[in-house]
Formats: sequence, C-alpha cells, structure tokens
Amino acid sequence: MEQRPKRKPADLVGYCGLYCGDCPGYSGRIADLARDLRKELRAVEFDRTAAAFAKIPFFAAYRKYPDCYEVLGAMVRMRCPRTCRGGGANPSCRPRACAQRKGLTGCWECGEFETCARLSFLEGVHGDAHKRNLRTLKKKGPAAFARGKRYWYSAPPGSR
Repeated sequence: MEQRPKRKPADLVGYCGLYCGDCPGYSGRIADLARDLRKELRAVEFDRTAAAFAKIPFFAAYRKYPDCYEVLGAMVRMRCPRTCRGGGANPSCRPRACAQRKGLTGCWECGEFETCARLSFLEGVHGDAHKRNLRTLKKKGPAAFARGKRYWYSAPPGSR
C-alpha cells in the first residue's frame, strides 16, 4: 500500500463535510483485499471452476462470476490515497471548487449549505451524512469534528 504523509485529523475533513479518514477508498483496505482476492482467483484459475459450477442449477449464481471479477477490479481502482484537500477524490468536485473560489475552509462556513444544490450529488451514497457533519463543523470546527462522532452514511429522517 502507498505510504501517505502523516496528517492531522482536521486535514482529513473534506470541504463537503465528509471525513477522508472514514472513506474506504482513502484507507485502501478494500482495494488491497480486492487485489489479493483477484490474484488468488487467477492463481487457482477460478474462472474455470466458476464456468463448470455455473452448469449446475444449485450453483447458477456462478454464471455471474465474470461480473464479480470485474467489480473486484473496480474496487482495486477505488483507491484514493490523497485527501480532498490534497486534490484527491473527484477532480471536478463542485463543492470543493465553490469553497475554494469563495475562500472558505469548507462548506460549513457558507450560509447556503443546507439548501446548496452542489452538495446534492452526495445524497445517493451518503444520505444526509454530509449535512449532519456540516452542522457539527459549523458549531465545533474541524479539529473537534475530527475527534468526535462523524457520519459516513445517514438516511434522511422519514426515508428509512
């Protein structure tokens, strides 16, 4: 796994309120496990086993083995060794660009974050976690936020 420079926890706070230290792409653990599993599957030529099993009704799910292998490859590429503030994640991140343009440390310093359309793309993966985090960041600041309770996914009230 790639060595990263030591960062203060507050440096891992993204402009949008998500915490890079909580991201599976930043930690690299899933990418490493997927890489190792793909390597083992190739070593034992599991594609041949899956093809044989796929012919047996009880093991019909093995017909999807090529898709599974492809998804594991996508997980390997999910690695994001740089923080949001270090240029990692989505290179065309609209919240980051907006905050930088406005000279803000993060979206929590903007009075419009509760209704900002630039943040809405996060809802499909994170629910309202980013907004909950932004509220905490606004009240406590990045250092206290990084030490406290953070959300990576949180379903908005009434959607569960």
